[in-house]
Amino acid sequence: MRIFVTGGTGFIGSVVVKKLMESGHQVLGLARSAISAEALRTMGAEVLEGSIEQLDILKMGALSSDAVIHMAFNNDFSDYAAAVEEDLLAVTAIGEALIDSNKPFVVTSGTLGVSNLNRFTTEDDIGDYHMPRIAAEHKALEYANKGVRVSIVRLPPCVHDTNRLGFVTQLMKIALEKGKSAYIGDGENRWPAIHTLDAAELFCRAIESAPAGTRLHAVAEESIPLKSISEVIGKKYDLPVMSIAMDEALTHFGWFANVVGIDNPTSSVVTKELLAWKPINPTLFEDIMCHKGFDKRES
Repeated sequence: MRIFVTGGTGFIGSVVVKKLMESGHQVLGLARSAISAEALRTMGAEVLEGSIEQLDILKMGALSSDAVIHMAFNNDFSDYAAAVEEDLLAVTAIGEALIDSNKPFVVTSGTLGVSNLNRFTTEDDIGDYHMPRIAAEHKALEYANKGVRVSIVRLPPCVHDTNRLGFVTQLMKIALEKGKSAYIGDGENRWPAIHTLDAAELFCRAIESAPAGTRLHAVAEESIPLKSISEVIGKKYDLPVMSIAMDEALTHFGWFANVVGIDNPTSSVVTKELLAWKPINPTLFEDIMCHKGFDKRES
């Protein structure tokens, strides 16, 4: 297939592009800069110049391809609401272009959009429309009834390899800055995790065979306590590990405090069975211990 990919030069997207090409697909990648275009060409992909704000360009890419994977997202936390709205408009533009085409359309979302349920989140859990990026999920799935083979891939907060660790990278930076590896309260709130290579394999399987209207969880480790993550960070950098009271969290973690306390245990049982997908790559803790992105001097 010729697959139009947005976000194909990102941390996860670049791995997905390589995996798609290894599987025999052609890739048309959206590039908003000369640097992105060169990165795509180096990987062997075709280039469509433009950005996710340019809806006509998105439609052009969708119409000229056999399938679409949408991963681009503006992670600007200073105006996150605008980034979420931009993502919704992009999903809508691509979905409209694909009506009655029966083309596969994989949309990226996050497990954190369905959190704090006091149980494991499953693929059947829909999520509150007002949670970040969940509105785009709802909009995308509308096209499953309009002749589009749309599916959702929810990524966990910890998408990792030895270079980057998702939200754990931020925890590590804060620990090095503050001189201690901390968690909130008893630290029993949980995060899921996935290695980038396993996530890329799931995107490939989704584009090839995910049924229309399905939600997929790109999760290998379903339930890692934040206390345990903090302990591994402490071990790696020889830092003390301690609990932070809720009323001290904002001072210690800054804007990240609201994320650190989220409980997000997430099941991927249905995903694994549906697509015969089995994560096989290193665990989050293995990649924390082998992480090479920065050291104490960079804190």
